[in-house]
Amino acid sequence: MAPLDVVADRIREAHRLTVLSGAGISAASGIPTFRGGDGLWRRVRAETIATPEAFAADPRLVWEWYDWRRQMLLAARPNPAHEVLARWTRSRPGVTLVTQNVDGLLERAGADPIVRLHGSIWHLRCCQPCAAGRDDWRDETAPLATLPPRCPHCGGIARPAVTWFGEPLDLEALDEAAGASRACDVFLAVGTSALVYPAAGLLPHARAHGAVTVEINTETTGASDLVDVALRGKAEEVLAAIDKRLDS
Repeated sequence: MAPLDVVADRIREAHRLTVLSGAGISAASGIPTFRGGDGLWRRVRAETIATPEAFAADPRLVWEWYDWRRQMLLAARPNPAHEVLARWTRSRPGVTLVTQNVDGLLERAGADPIVRLHGSIWHLRCCQPCAAGRDDWRDETAPLATLPPRCPHCGGIARPAVTWFGEPLDLEALDEAAGASRACDVFLAVGTSALVYPAAGLLPHARAHGAVTVEINTETTGASDLVDVALRGKAEEVLAAIDKRLDS
């Protein structure tokens, strides 16, 4: 039996399916890399600007980078990879969709529910000891009217509600992802190398608890030897092929 058919059969039979998605699912939407674009961003590494230290030193500079990214993302559209995964969350029982992406394209495709390990670029949070501003709020304005943007509750500086380099993941989201990995029958890692901890621990965690593990990626990764089935190809094409088999 062909690997695609095997994966489709396992998904069809599964009571619980967990999907971990990464940057590879957004490639077909034309999302630029952190180092893409013009001017300043060609000379700045994301690892040096997406940090608490960079924000403390120059919040406007950091927000200029995020505002640029938000404008690029606003012009992008969900591709078939987003659409397939979003449809599974709505139509297939027992599906948990976990994403490392902050671009919001899964949400725009209609994914619900979704576990965001790294937050969302479309959510903001107050930097001050502001009780109301501790909870994220959504703001899809691009470009932003003011840089840096301000908290609507106290007027303090707001930050992107994303996980920066050097910051821990949201514990609630991580616990939910770990629980879904432990309980699933099939675990898919799509468009991610699944090598960066703690997210990297989800795949072996699922396998240790008896799940069939599948990798969908355009190239071999450090996780390829850990999975039961490795499918090579673009996320949008492989997911569409699996989805077609599920309906046949």
